[in-house]
Amino acid sequence: MSEFQDNKVRNYTAAQLLAQVREVTGFNGIIPAGYWFIFVRSSEDAPDVYDDKGYLFKGDKFDTVFACTTNSGTTGLRNFIKYNALGTFVAKSNMWHHDLWSYGLHRGRMPALRQVNSIVGYRDNNSNNKAEELGKEVIGIYGINFHGVDYAMRPGFWRRLIGGWSVGCFVVPGVDRYLEILHKVKHQRRISMVLLKEF
Repeated sequence: MSEFQDNKVRNYTAAQLLAQVREVTGFNGIIPAGYWFIFVRSSEDAPDVYDDKGYLFKGDKFDTVFACTTNSGTTGLRNFIKYNALGTFVAKSNMWHHDLWSYGLHRGRMPALRQVNSIVGYRDNNSNNKAEELGKEVIGIYGINFHGVDYAMRPGFWRRLIGGWSVGCFVVPGVDRYLEILHKVKHQRRISMVLLKEF
């Protein structure tokens, strides 16, 4: 099963991505030796599938691309009261989120990149299947982590549907791919990311 089977986000060159991130809110340069992420949010936003793309860079050098979600699955979108009465968190796109993550544990159980700095976003509370940037902006630390889809970290395990695995977190559907990325970045003190809309 292909990592990108549900992914219709167009493909970009490193040059296209680097040009785009220099134009969005919060750009203040690229640290030459540091790892950082670019995420591209699908304009289709198909419900409950990993239809976004993540790109890992080291300085201005492209490292790898991977399937992911930057949005909640339908579990969180339709049952947001269980998680937050104001709505499901949706990170603001076309914006840098600096020094957002540091290596730690997701829910105390999974090696992950944990949110350690504020993130800007919205609270989606209309209980449909779309993650929408609507209403008043919020900013804070909400547990918006970068993590995988299996607490046991079983080699070769891959999950097609998001379900409850994201309620605003950035999630990679395959264990092997996730661990490959995490191994590269986990020793860095802080990790920034920029979230783009498909362009």
